[in-house]
Amino acid sequence: MTFVFTNTQLGMPPITQTSASAKIPLGTIATAVDDTYGVGEFIYLRGVASTVIGSWVTYNADDYSTTRLAANAVGQVAIAMSANVANQFGWYQIAGKAVGKASAGYVDNALVYATLTAGSVDDAVVVGDRVKLANGASAVGTPSTGLAEFEIARPFADDGASS
Repeated sequence: MTFVFTNTQLGMPPITQTSASAKIPLGTIATAVDDTYGVGEFIYLRGVASTVIGSWVTYNADDYSTTRLAANAVGQVAIAMSANVANQFGWYQIAGKAVGKASAGYVDNALVYATLTAGSVDDAVVVGDRVKLANGASAVGTPSTGLAEFEIARPFADDGASS
């Protein structure tokens, strides 16, 4: 994925860059375009330990910190665009066609559920763990091992009923 910003601002870091200091205000939202995946929306956030490219996270709008998505999570959800670990800053996708970590066996067009494996999702139905406003757009292994394509529209998890 080679997303390019459509609204360029002076000093805006590239989407795949991770920095030791915040380069722009946390919570900044920007639009970017990729030749394959189309238009996407991204938010600039603080990283958390063990984040890799494609990690699913929840984020806190109070301080823009992240937590790797896991079972029983509550909050707004995004997908890491870099290995943005603790004490670093980077971009996370919140809308558009995205690439994220998925468990083995994830199938095309499936719903999205948080799992016990932090940062990854599955299609196995678990009441309370559905990531709403996110749907699978490919089986796991597309575009590469351990990853799948998703269609997201500012997804969230609320630990509520799976419907």
